[in-house]
Amino acid sequence: MPAQLPPVRAARRARTAPAAPAAAAAPGPSATRHIAPLDGLRGLAVLGVLFFHTGHLGGGFLGVDLFFVLSGFLITGLLLKETRARDGRIDLVAFWGRRARRLLPALAVMIAGTLVLTWAFGPPLLLRHALDDAPWVAANLANWHFVSDQVGYWDSADTRVFAHLWSIAVEEQFYLVWPLLLGLAARGRAAHRRVAVLAAAGAAVSLALMIALTVPTDTTRVYEGTDTRAFSLLLGALAATAPASRLLARVGDRAAGWAGAVLVCGIGAYWATADGQDDLSLFQGGLFLHALAAALLTGLLARAPRSPAGRLLAAPPLRWFGLLSYSLYLWHWPVLLLLSEERLGLSGWGRTAVVLAVSTAAARLSKVLVEDPVRYRARWAKSRTGLAALMVTFAALAALWLLIPQPQTGTGTVDITRLLPVPPAAG
Repeated sequence: MPAQLPPVRAARRARTAPAAPAAAAAPGPSATRHIAPLDGLRGLAVLGVLFFHTGHLGGGFLGVDLFFVLSGFLITGLLLKETRARDGRIDLVAFWGRRARRLLPALAVMIAGTLVLTWAFGPPLLLRHALDDAPWVAANLANWHFVSDQVGYWDSADTRVFAHLWSIAVEEQFYLVWPLLLGLAARGRAAHRRVAVLAAAGAAVSLALMIALTVPTDTTRVYEGTDTRAFSLLLGALAATAPASRLLARVGDRAAGWAGAVLVCGIGAYWATADGQDDLSLFQGGLFLHALAAALLTGLLARAPRSPAGRLLAAPPLRWFGLLSYSLYLWHWPVLLLLSEERLGLSGWGRTAVVLAVSTAAARLSKVLVEDPVRYRARWAKSRTGLAALMVTFAALAALWLLIPQPQTGTGTVDITRLLPVPPAAG
């Protein structure tokens, strides 16, 4: 999701940029302009995950991989643009500050809101797990926490309101490490070529680790491990480099349009048929091929946003969900668990509609009241005051965590199987 994966910067006008000529492709397709169809891809990704969790789309969990690819593509494009402007250097403190302002305010609000709502309305087991998991979520280490606790990914996540945040942790860890490596590789001549080689080699190593570490009885380790999932982010990063851009530029506009349409249909068909719990082929190359297809589609859309696939994905409804995708991803899973079938008296598409409406409302409030003000308008957030505010925020989260009492368990405990929904595991 992941991601998170952080949504594409919103354009002030819903207007698709013209396709860049082949000669202009070398700097990297994402470096200089907003690409409207990529917002639509984010919208498609978050809706796929939500419909997967509500039991309507078996392969919707692959939306998380689409988030990863988009995040790798966009972040790498921005970093490469900075290296050109700063003679091969990256201001790491400024980069991490921008990521913190983009991701952490919404995350902090969601953690606090979810803890309070779970304490007020959730069954004891759900609250106990929420309190156990919250510190790891705040530290952006949730994925490794779930792996070390042997929380079965496909059959135990429905007792954890923060289970979906494993993907946010993977992205945050990528944002810490990748700029350091890219900064070293991008110095001097042939910077894009070295970055491309680094991304391709890293993706290959990540795939090899996934294949080697896959255990048929529990794929949680390879599905949530940062090392085994890095190939999706790195393939996106590879697509943002000049060598990949030049390669795609050799494809004519007409052929690029057809190729984009074929990739959209192929990815859609894979989402409709994939089974994450029982299909081991996903972990023996299937996830890698899906990420590769997503990276190719992203590169083609960046080069030719007015292609048929680009116009489809730039449709206003998809773009609207895409610009809201980060907050919607954060809120949809806790909402789904708290609004169980028993509590709502609804199932199927009726419950899905309620979950989508409530999650969207929470995400919209988060974006309007928290994310956009901190990201765009709060000058103090870009100074030491912003760092102090961040520290105070997480201190307040720690205080809230300490104040919420541990639930009483034992005789008289509410039967969790009666109160929780039975959706597929988090994606």
